[in-house]
Amino acid sequence: MPRRATKRGSERTPLSGDFDVVVCGASFAGLAVARELHCSGASVLVVDRYEIGERQTSACAAPTEWLHNLGLQDSIRQTFRDLVIHRPSRTYRWTLPWTFSTFDYRTLCGLLADQGDFVFDTAKVDGITRGATHVVHTDRGDLRAPLVVDALGWRRVLSSSPDAIQPPDARLSRGLEVHPPASGEDLELWLDPKYVVPGYSWAFPAGDEVRVGVGSFNPRIHVKDPTVALAQDIGVDAVRYQGNWIPHRLRPATDDGVFMVGDSAGHCLPTTAEGIRTALYFGLACGRELRKVVEGRQTRGQALARYGSFSADHKWAFDWLWRVQSIVSGVNRHPAMDTALKVMDRPSFVRWAFTHYLNIAPPSFALEGARPYAPQPWRAEALAA
Repeated sequence: MPRRATKRGSERTPLSGDFDVVVCGASFAGLAVARELHCSGASVLVVDRYEIGERQTSACAAPTEWLHNLGLQDSIRQTFRDLVIHRPSRTYRWTLPWTFSTFDYRTLCGLLADQGDFVFDTAKVDGITRGATHVVHTDRGDLRAPLVVDALGWRRVLSSSPDAIQPPDARLSRGLEVHPPASGEDLELWLDPKYVVPGYSWAFPAGDEVRVGVGSFNPRIHVKDPTVALAQDIGVDAVRYQGNWIPHRLRPATDDGVFMVGDSAGHCLPTTAEGIRTALYFGLACGRELRKVVEGRQTRGQALARYGSFSADHKWAFDWLWRVQSIVSGVNRHPAMDTALKVMDRPSFVRWAFTHYLNIAPPSFALEGARPYAPQPWRAEALAA
């Protein structure tokens, strides 16, 4: 994969050019899009403010089968079958029907990028002028392409109304982590109002470090102090901070000719704040539609309609998890939460619930020759476009 040809500061060189596809954002979603264009014959540029794998912003965990199906297993740090949930009065241990793995961010991004066939460069994307050929404006120059993907995250930089999702008024959660050197055996969650009421806390072991954090569903609630408190309570140092805003409502996956993927489209599951699996899932779906365009099998308009329909047809799952998130926010400090967990604390229920949860974005979707869409029904107007 080409290395960037520029340096930072005053030594940055101009960047411009015409491409078939410009993917803005080089994390999970953007790299998944680019992966699907491998050997398509398209000229593809992936651009990001940071080097590939440079800036981790999450706990970096995903269903193990997803990582294996994408050939990313060498990034795995630790694998878990059980989920441990702590309440003030009791701890629950649920054995899942599938395993979850923490992974190394830089390694995974490098492995995913190696599966693509694109040029990468660094630049800050500032906006876009739309047309038959879009013009993407960066701090190093303008990039032109008929197919443009916004995989830049929750800011939705290339939206026609980019100020519509600014915190703290937007529908965003906020999360903060520390990454101390330590070890652990369990994937742990805390539904404990001691740390946060509308949200949860976690400790995810990853080989030689433990990723400890607190997430609040209310963006106005700061989480640094509770993150430090949790780290102290479990006996690790509060060092190596990282955090981010997390979208918790699905947004349109297309915007006036531009494809939105990952956090820019709200592709992060409410309640759990799991966004890596869904970023890969919708990134693959978007890339498959773009491939049909560059190979002359459909128009840009058809790709926009089909991909937009694909994303929108998952709204039911996002809405259900949003309802659960709202319930958790309302009862986390009350005995009703303990009653609910006691009802759920049955192997049959855990298997049923987590199987359905995994199937919102099933790992089989990553396999070669997998269906490009979820099962019917589809909106007729999108299919006919």
